Amino acid sequence: MTANLAAAPSQDNAPRRALVMSTIAFTVCFAVWTIFSIIGVRIKQELGLNETEFGLLLGTPILTGSLVRMVLGVWTDRYGGRLVYTATMLAAAVATFLLAFAHTYGQMLIAALGVGLAGGSFAVGVSYVSRFFPADRQGTALGIFGAGNVGAAVTKFLAPFVLLSWGWQSVALIWAAALVVMAAIFWFTTGDDPVIRERRAGKAAPARSFWQEFTPLKNPQVWRFAFYYFFAFGAFVALSLWLPRYLIGVYGFGLATAGMIGAAYSIPASVFRAYGGVLSDRIGARTVLYSTFAVSAVATLVLSLPSADYVVRGISGPIAFHFEIGPLAFIAVACVLGFFMSLGKAAVYKHIPAYYPQSVGAVGGVVGMIGGLGGFILPIAFGALNDLTGVWSSCFMLLFVIVVACLAWMHFSIRRMERAAAAEAPALSYAAE
Repeated sequence: MTANLAAAPSQDNAPRRALVMSTIAFTVCFAVWTIFSIIGVRIKQELGLNETEFGLLLGTPILTGSLVRMVLGVWTDRYGGRLVYTATMLAAAVATFLLAFAHTYGQMLIAALGVGLAGGSFAVGVSYVSRFFPADRQGTALGIFGAGNVGAAVTKFLAPFVLLSWGWQSVALIWAAALVVMAAIFWFTTGDDPVIRERRAGKAAPARSFWQEFTPLKNPQVWRFAFYYFFAFGAFVALSLWLPRYLIGVYGFGLATAGMIGAAYSIPASVFRAYGGVLSDRIGARTVLYSTFAVSAVATLVLSLPSADYVVRGISGPIAFHFEIGPLAFIAVACVLGFFMSLGKAAVYKHIPAYYPQSVGAVGGVVGMIGGLGGFILPIAFGALNDLTGVWSSCFMLLFVIVVACLAWMHFSIRRMERAAAAEAPALSYAAE
């Protein structure tokens, strides 16, 4: 049994094994990445943190997990996903373990920096998984991998029970142990990707220099993809964090009910990412993104309408009526928005291996970094808009502006590409976009 476990996986089964194990590992990493959404509440009570300090504690792992994605992606291209993924999980496990022994706010912030490494695993997995699949199947594969976002719901469902039974420190210790176990399983059940194997056999060119890996980032197209992901992923993360507070403030829901609705939003918005990958392979990522942005624009416009009382001058005198989006209608539209966001997340990453097959780590890393920063920046912007306008729905007004900008940028860029293609090479095919 031990010998079989340690043996390298057969090459025939390697793609499927890499995808399954990477998805499970990403689910565990995402659960750790969002650990403060639960234990942070208890830490806030114990340390007497104000709202700003609490927000910084919540956001620190999101921030660092976003910033390291580009570097981890490049390292994956150079050294292979099997090594980098395992090392990332072990490093995050150490930080999560040490978190249980932190006593001051400063110590917890330092530990949170390390916990954020778990979020950087996304860039590792994208680069690693994409090398096992041909272009016509990469959308599906990366969509399945991205469904590991459901780890956020795992933490929201399981961590409260552990916290209430044994304390928040136990949550950190158990989540750290899960990372170590997952790292060991991943190392012994996966193999190196085809590119790394060919390099070691001398059949492929050696890796480029570290700085050459970043050459594609000079292309504005990369930053356009990053802006798409800022909305599709960043706004998804932001709403996952913001929805409970919004539902309590607007509709007067209890904390438990609002939290369950937030978790229910996260699960389908994660799981359907796999379906977005399948659609991107079948009908094209460009079509999926057009649908994502068009429907999201309508949904955010509807949700941005504030409650209001109107008085109109009727034939027989003033007529007063009240307008508001009820809780059931809000939940329905929000779920539609989350569903199309999940499709868009997969569609964005379908583009990357198609356009930049030799730089998936660097390009995927920077796109993921910008998307993650959206999850850090947007909740802060939501709060600031609440303070400035006094209107709860102002958060959706901001998202409406962002998604319209995404749609406009994509449309005019595609039209420009088509005009250039018609003038220079009418037969040029844009397979992915």
